[in-house]
Amino acid sequence: MRILLAGGAGYIGTHVAVALYEAGHEAIIVDDLSNSRKSAVSRVESIVGQKIQFFEADVRDGKALRRVFTEEAPEAVIHLAGLKAVGESVAQPLRYYDTNINATLSLLRVMEEYEVRRLIFSSSATVYGEPETLPLTETSRVGVGISNPYGWTKFMIEQILRDLAQAEPGWDISLLRYFNPVGAHRSGLIGEDPQGIPNNLMPFVAQVAAGRRDEVNVFGDDYDTVDGTGVRDYIHVMDLARGHVAALDHLAPGVTVHNLGTGEGTSVLEVIHAFEQACGKPIPYRIVARRPGDLASVYCSPAKARADLGWAATQTIADACQDSWHWQSMNPDGFPR
Repeated sequence: MRILLAGGAGYIGTHVAVALYEAGHEAIIVDDLSNSRKSAVSRVESIVGQKIQFFEADVRDGKALRRVFTEEAPEAVIHLAGLKAVGESVAQPLRYYDTNINATLSLLRVMEEYEVRRLIFSSSATVYGEPETLPLTETSRVGVGISNPYGWTKFMIEQILRDLAQAEPGWDISLLRYFNPVGAHRSGLIGEDPQGIPNNLMPFVAQVAAGRRDEVNVFGDDYDTVDGTGVRDYIHVMDLARGHVAALDHLAPGVTVHNLGTGEGTSVLEVIHAFEQACGKPIPYRIVARRPGDLASVYCSPAKARADLGWAATQTIADACQDSWHWQSMNPDGFPR
C-alpha cells in the first residue's frame, strides 16, 4: 500500500518508513521539519534504496495536505505528527494543544474528503496516567492522573478518534500506545537526534558517552524498585516500527488499541550500565532529587499485540544500547544541518 506518514521525518517516522519498505509498502512523508531534518529522509532513501516522496508542510495546513492527497493518492495514514516533549508541554500548553489536536483534526478532515479511512495513530503510555496496577493492559484505566499537556493531547485525540468511528462506521483506526522507544537502525544512518538538551534518557546517556555532556542526572534513587531508580519499558525503535506494519496488516472496522512495549521494566541505572557495556567506557552520573510527577515503575503487557497482530518485541536493551552508540558514534552532531 501507499502510506502517508504524517511527521515521517522524525525519530520514529524514519524507522517506520524503513519498516514499511521492508514489508513491501511505499511511504509518502509529510513533515514541517520543526523537530526533524530533511537529511533524515535522504538517509532512509539510502537504507531502502528508493526515492521517497517528501512534502515539507504543516499537517494543520489543509491546502498543503489536499495537494499531497491529490498527487499521491495514499491508501492509509500513519499519524506521527506532533510535539512530544513532556516538560516543554507543561511550559507551553497552548502550543501543544494547538499543534497536536489541530493537526489531527486537519488530517481527519482531509482524509474524509478523499475517502481514506484507514488510520494508525501514534499514541502513548502517558494516557494511562498513574497506574493502578502493573503491567498495564489495554483495559487499564486511562485519563486519570495524566500529569502533563502532552499526555492529555494523546488522551483527547484517542477520544476524538473513538467519537469519529462511532459516528461514521467506515473508519478502521488503530491506536498504538508506545512505551519508551530507544535505539536506532542497525546501519547507524538514522537514529534519535534531539534538538537542544535531550528529553529522554537514552540520547542523554549517548551524548555523555560521546563527551558532549558531562554526566547523567538520575532523578531519585529511593523508589521501590530493583535499585531505587525509576523503571520503564524500553522498546527498540525498529521493533516499534514493525509494530506499525503489523497494525497496518490487521486494520479492522472501528477502533482497536494495542500496547507496543516489551513487557519488561528496566531501571535508569540498568540502562546506564548496559550503555557502558556497549560503548566500553564508564558513564558518569549523579543522583539528584526526584522530579515532580515521575512514577516509580511503568511497564506494559504486550500480550494483546501478540495475539491480535502476531507482533512481539525481539530486541533487548543491550541491542538498543549497541545500536544507539553506533548511531551516536557515526553521527556525533546528529543529522547534517
